[in-house]
Amino acid sequence: MCQKGPFYSLRLLAAGARLAHNLPVRIFLFAIVLAAAPVQARDTVAIDVGHFLGEPGAISARGRPELEFNRELALEIDSAVLGKGLGSFLIGFDGLMSRLSARAVAGANADFLLSVHHDSVQPHFLQVWEYEGIPRLFSDRYAGFSLFVSRKSAYVGPSLVCASAIGAAMRRAGFSPSLYHADRIPGEFKPFADKANGVHYYDNLIVLKRARTPAVLLEAGVIINRDEELEMQRENVHRRIAEAVADGLHRCLPGRRARTSTPE
Repeated sequence: MCQKGPFYSLRLLAAGARLAHNLPVRIFLFAIVLAAAPVQARDTVAIDVGHFLGEPGAISARGRPELEFNRELALEIDSAVLGKGLGSFLIGFDGLMSRLSARAVAGANADFLLSVHHDSVQPHFLQVWEYEGIPRLFSDRYAGFSLFVSRKSAYVGPSLVCASAIGAAMRRAGFSPSLYHADRIPGEFKPFADKANGVHYYDNLIVLKRARTPAVLLEAGVIINRDEELEMQRENVHRRIAEAVADGLHRCLPGRRARTSTPE
């Protein structure tokens, strides 16, 4: 365990900025936090903020980039994981990490890597609507969360254990898996690893297959869906998702720590 000192003071400061909804200040503060964060060899979750400034991911039904959703949720997950007594650190929060393989390397010293994303749908499902005088794309066809693991990972077993634990915790918190990624349609057909808990195999995702630790990608919700887009921006929803993710990790990681720990 590291001692609480300036590092934790910086986290509290960053939390205050989060409540102020000042994204530039939050980016600056968390850059300081990451620089000050102690290196932890065990009991630590690397939280990868999906996408980067040059490619900010899906565009929501009202025109907001996925990267912004990912940042907000990653901050909440970071706080919730710390609240469970685990360590954590953020990867790619500044939006400058463009190489996916670098994210896998950056998480190498963690016990687990969680990549945080928000979902879209295949282009042929999209429709056009007008929001604030601007034509936007949307699809209300699907909603819900999805989780992915790679069978090409050296850690597919423990990755799947944690993915199922997170999915089960999300369901207990009142969220439902979307399931549509397993549909036999172009661009999808990701087979189920655990259908009940919304877990799919997605073998060629670089951040998963090259991870040097168990790794899971979370699609927290479908932001091209107009109702779910609004839900994914509510602070209480962020908190519920984050607490569910942290609960799932808390349930799956202690067993791994017990198996891999060595007597002092």
